[in-house]
Amino acid sequence: MEVINATGMTVGYTQGVEPSGRELLVVVVKGTFGIPEQGRVAQLHPVQLPLITADTFTGEPGFSAPSQEVDFAPRKLRCDILISGSAWAPHGEPTERVLAGARIGAWQKVFAVVGDRHWASGLSGVRASQALPFVSKPISYDAAFGGVDELHEDPDQHGAYMLNPVGRGWHRNLQAKYVDGTPLPNTEEANRPVDAPDGNFAPMSFGPVGRGWASRLPYAGTYDQDWIDNTFPFLPADFQDAYYQAAPQDQQIAYPVGLQDVALANLTTTGHAKFSLPCRDVPITFFRRGGGHEQVNAVLDTIAFDMDKGLVTLAWRATLPLKKSIFEIPNVLAGTMSRGWWRARELGKTWHPSLRDLVSSKRPEKLENAP
Repeated sequence: MEVINATGMTVGYTQGVEPSGRELLVVVVKGTFGIPEQGRVAQLHPVQLPLITADTFTGEPGFSAPSQEVDFAPRKLRCDILISGSAWAPHGEPTERVLAGARIGAWQKVFAVVGDRHWASGLSGVRASQALPFVSKPISYDAAFGGVDELHEDPDQHGAYMLNPVGRGWHRNLQAKYVDGTPLPNTEEANRPVDAPDGNFAPMSFGPVGRGWASRLPYAGTYDQDWIDNTFPFLPADFQDAYYQAAPQDQQIAYPVGLQDVALANLTTTGHAKFSLPCRDVPITFFRRGGGHEQVNAVLDTIAFDMDKGLVTLAWRATLPLKKSIFEIPNVLAGTMSRGWWRARELGKTWHPSLRDLVSSKRPEKLENAP
C-alpha cells in the first residue's frame, strides 16, 4: 500500500482487529512541535520524530515504569495527555515539596512532588522521615506510591500494589525489619500525603499506565479456557477499546477542538510556562481498489510533552473498518493535494508539482535515447 504524505509530519499505518475478527486499517499522523516562548503558538519542529513502534520503559520492561507507548493503537475513544520530565523548585532554591501541574483547555492535574524520604518505626507506629530538599526531581511511576513487597521469608506473604507495581512505599507486612529505611514515593496527591505503608493511595505521575496494571487490565477482556478453545487468536468478546488508552483516566479528555491553551507549573526551570497548541485539520483519504475513495478527518487522540527536550508531539488517528483485507486499499492520502494532483489522478497521468520536476523526470529518458 502506498501512503502519500502531504502533511509535513510523520505518517504511518498498520492493521488492527476487532473482537469480531474484522480487520482495520489504521493511519497515524504524528507532528513534532517545539515548546514556544510565553504566549505563542507551538510551531512544527524542523526535525519530525518517528512513530513509536514498540513500548519503551525507564528500565527493565515489566519492572520499571512505561515511558512511551506504541503509536499504533487501533483506535482511542478519548485523547491521552502524557508528560515526561521533572519537577523544579521555584527560582532554583532547594525545597522539600512543590506542586507540579498542567492545564490544557479545561483539563488540569496537579500533585505534590516531595524530596527523598524513608519509613521509620517508632512507639507511635510507622511514620515518614523528614523530606530532603531538592532542586529538581524526576517524575515517574517508578517514584510514585506502589511497589512489590517480597521481603517476607514466606512467599505466601508477598504482594504487589497493582495500581502501580513498579513504585515505592507500599508494604503488605508492617514489621519494622521489613519497613524501616525503605523509601517513600516522591509524588503524592496534593491534599492527601502518604502516611501509611499499607494505605490505598493514588499513584501520581503524568506518564503512561502499564498494560497489566489494575486501572487498565479490566478492559483487556477475559482470557480463559473457553477463549483458548473457541476464540484464540482473536480478541475476547468482552475486550473494550478503552484498553488502548495509555494515560490514566484523569489524563483522558474528549478529542480537542480548536486552539488549546497550555499552562505548566514547576515543570520547567523557569517555573511557569504558557503557550498554545496549534489547531490543525488532518484529512485522510482512502482510495479503494477498482475506483472510488472516502475521506475522513483524523482525530487528535494523543498529546505528549517531552519537557527535557522542549518538544510536544500531537498524534492524529483515522481507523477504517475493512470489508475483507488491507489489499482493498491500494493508496492513502494524508493531508490535502492541489486540484492539479486530483485532475492528474482522474486522468491516469503523472502529476508534477513544478516545471522543474517535469523537466527532471524527462531528463533520464532523453539521456538513454541519446546517440
